[in-house]
Amino acid sequence: MDLRSKPNLWFRYLLTTLSPKCVIRVLFRLCHHKWPDLKNPKTLDEKIQWMKLNYYKDNDLVKQCADKYRVREYVQEAGFGHILNDIVTSYHSASEINWDELPERFVLKWNFGNGGNVVCTNKSKLDKEKAVRELNAFRKIKFHLLAAEPQYDLTESEKILLCEKFIPTADGQPPVDYKFYCFNGKAEYVFCCIGRGQQAKPSFYFFNRQWELQRLNKNSKEAPEGFTIPKPEGMDQLFDIAESLSKPFPFVRADFYLENGKPYFGELTFTPGGGFDYGRLPETDLLFGEMVDLRRDGEMKR
Repeated sequence: MDLRSKPNLWFRYLLTTLSPKCVIRVLFRLCHHKWPDLKNPKTLDEKIQWMKLNYYKDNDLVKQCADKYRVREYVQEAGFGHILNDIVTSYHSASEINWDELPERFVLKWNFGNGGNVVCTNKSKLDKEKAVRELNAFRKIKFHLLAAEPQYDLTESEKILLCEKFIPTADGQPPVDYKFYCFNGKAEYVFCCIGRGQQAKPSFYFFNRQWELQRLNKNSKEAPEGFTIPKPEGMDQLFDIAESLSKPFPFVRADFYLENGKPYFGELTFTPGGGFDYGRLPETDLLFGEMVDLRRDGEMKR
């Protein structure tokens, strides 16, 4: 379910402004076919909804780290400036792009929300007019109101379109991303993708820090006994970095790339799927929820 494809977005914007809890309850019901327990949340998605309402909305560090540009300062101050990808240039509107000044391969992405990236592997073949239309349309989406994600609430002047260096890969395709699920400062699992760029439908697998397959999603559960994939060089280092960056937060997904043993920072994601991940197995949603401790000194974090 693509929440952005739903009609009456302006009605949802208005409803979120009036009552974020109402929007959360309705969207949760549509995705999970049940009402969320926001008083005593148990699953990861329920706890994400609780954090939207009580933790993210006034948390300056969360807002900084959800911003794909400002998070770079956080990563730098944490001592990991060497894993930041190079920024070629930046804009406030896709209409400002001077294509002649850009390299042959690059990535364009806004500093807020999720999706909407333009990955260019050959500038001469890029439909530039289409790219501008889609990027400018993405800029208009009010992500903080679309699914009640307050960490994406930016002023118009704070919205930045980044042009990043294309991370070189052996096959010239976009690099594989590794998504680390971090709970209260512990990087417990990494979500890996294989077959992206080589097949229409890639496969996804969970591994723990010992590189043991964790049957936490459909592909992992259906994998034969003894199944594994080669452990990429530098994976242990990525677990350490993910853990360091996640320390201040009850939950965050830390995303990275890894090419020839060299790590690259991707982003920090506080609300995967907006907190409406209907594709996650119910037992996994409950397991992950049990690993998120919302209490500090006996009180719920607010």
